[in-house]
Amino acid sequence: MTDSQIAALTACLSDPARLITNAQTVQRLSRDFYWYSPILKKQLEDKTADVAIQPTSVEEIRSILTYCHQQEIPVTARGAGTGNYGQAIPLERGVVLDLIKMDAIEAITPDGVAICQPGVRLGVLEAAAREQGFELRCYPSTVVKASVGGFLGGGSGGIGSIAHGGLRDFQTVRAIEVVTMEATPRVVLHEGTAVHDVMHSWGTNGIITRIWLALTPAVEWAQCVVAFPTFDEAFTFSEQIAVSEAWIKRLITTFEWPIPSCFTPIAQVTREGKSLIFFMIAAAQLEALQAAAIEAGGEITLAAPYTGLRTLPLLSDYTWNHTTLWAIKQDDTFTYLQCGFNPGTVRDQFAQLKAKFGDEILFHIEWMKNGTGTIIPGSIPLVRYTTEGRLNEMIDFCRSIGVGVANPHVNNVEGGGRYREDNVQLQTKYKYDPKGLLNPGKMTTFIAKEVIPI
Repeated sequence: MTDSQIAALTACLSDPARLITNAQTVQRLSRDFYWYSPILKKQLEDKTADVAIQPTSVEEIRSILTYCHQQEIPVTARGAGTGNYGQAIPLERGVVLDLIKMDAIEAITPDGVAICQPGVRLGVLEAAAREQGFELRCYPSTVVKASVGGFLGGGSGGIGSIAHGGLRDFQTVRAIEVVTMEATPRVVLHEGTAVHDVMHSWGTNGIITRIWLALTPAVEWAQCVVAFPTFDEAFTFSEQIAVSEAWIKRLITTFEWPIPSCFTPIAQVTREGKSLIFFMIAAAQLEALQAAAIEAGGEITLAAPYTGLRTLPLLSDYTWNHTTLWAIKQDDTFTYLQCGFNPGTVRDQFAQLKAKFGDEILFHIEWMKNGTGTIIPGSIPLVRYTTEGRLNEMIDFCRSIGVGVANPHVNNVEGGGRYREDNVQLQTKYKYDPKGLLNPGKMTTFIAKEVIPI
């Protein structure tokens, strides 16, 4: 990028300090947790932007995009950088548009909808919502650092999905405002089902500037850890609690041993050789859950109140994709997959995977509700990585036995398994970013400047 281009972009800001050229800082803002994948680590480790810009208003974003469109400068949106797939890593240099300073919670409505800017941290929103009697429907294990905009742009589900489904289910996202990448950028409001035009598209078809996010009434929660001698026993008990409507729950996570051995800061709740279940359950049901677990042959290793995101130990810090992080810290040959098992045939699927791959795959189950209301054993299994070929063999075998896989080792919207078959994201990109300047290379079905009938 030339000095004159940098000067022109600086002029778009009320404070020139919010255009960053320091190479070390720009590199940091050009990264996320892509290195969870050894394949993406190799592909993306040398990628970086030319500059990072931190806008504080829609007006500044429109000015930046107007100039970048004119000069054909790529723009890659960034939330808080907690994603795992290289969503926010610029493949063609240009500008990283860091939205973290757009962090206002504008309102929490009486009926429980948060209206906020994209840079709001999910943990901050959770705290603010609880002050008004609400809480997030679902959030990732990175809740303290992750931003609302980043979650919409590249996230899926998390803690709370057992009750409320994923982020794209049950109208959790009521509306999204985006700025387009055109000669004269527009501010476009997407409401209802139209939010899917731009959700989970990695910032390839619009810059998110305002979000209407549905909340749920707050519950007084408790945490519980139960150890079982075998994974089958742990899975069976977790399934019983997950599928029963009698239990009020926010988190049910089941770990095959030796995954719990990676949780060194909370070694006191683990038991050598035993599988674990982590629960976040309504405090009023904690005693009943303990009794049911003991009757099923489990050992209670923790039963304690949950007092918010500063609770120690905070069990959610070891669930969802934080599980992978703890494993990699212990052994950097670990990586992961994202799977969906069939509730009716899941035990047979487990058996087939173990027969073929043995301890190359370790089961980590996240119980969740899908968009039709069915409780399913979602999974983020740990995988011992040897070669890309072996990893792809595992993915192919999973799919051949009916296990869905969203591949976290590819750096595009389509390959990750979250692309919509009706192509609304692609159609939206043609409308809002006809030159293909937003996060170029991440929507592989897009062909720049091709005219597609709308």
